[in-house]
Amino acid sequence: MTVLKNLQIFIYVGLAALLSWWLVQLNEQRDAEMKIVENSPDFFSLGYFKKEMNIDGVPKSELAAEKMQHFKADGSTHLEKPVMTLYNPNQMPWLIRADSGVMAADGDNLQLNGSAYINREASKTNSALTINTSDLRVKLASHYAETQAWAEIVSPPNKTAGVGMEATFVSPIHLKLLSKVKGRYEIK
Repeated sequence: MTVLKNLQIFIYVGLAALLSWWLVQLNEQRDAEMKIVENSPDFFSLGYFKKEMNIDGVPKSELAAEKMQHFKADGSTHLEKPVMTLYNPNQMPWLIRADSGVMAADGDNLQLNGSAYINREASKTNSALTINTSDLRVKLASHYAETQAWAEIVSPPNKTAGVGMEATFVSPIHLKLLSKVKGRYEIK
């Protein structure tokens, strides 16, 4: 009888262990699914476009992207092929293009990743200007951008390049290369 009783206790303990293992596995799977949901985009857009106006109803900036994904966990907005347009009164707008970007939850800090191109078309008062760089941080409210990467400023026929750049795109416009600056200028 004692052998049968010991076998019965062994079976009950084995079943309890098996049930406990199954419940742990079920709980871990549920936690993993919840983490996936938490880190997933809560909404997205293909062909995204946003226009911001000043208090007078005049365009201040535009942001367009091939694809936009918003993440609820940190409030960030991830952009593919973003194009930022910054408007200034009585001047041509600045166009900033990049491979990808991440807009912080505050809606003011835009990190542009990969190659970044900044263009301003020529006008009656200003010559055309192109800036080639990468990994650009843009503060939208102040129309300010900076990078620690190599940057090239081209205003035909002149070229200036260096490492690191700070730029302000509102009057008075400031473009500053931080180190290892070299330039080529043609005098007419």
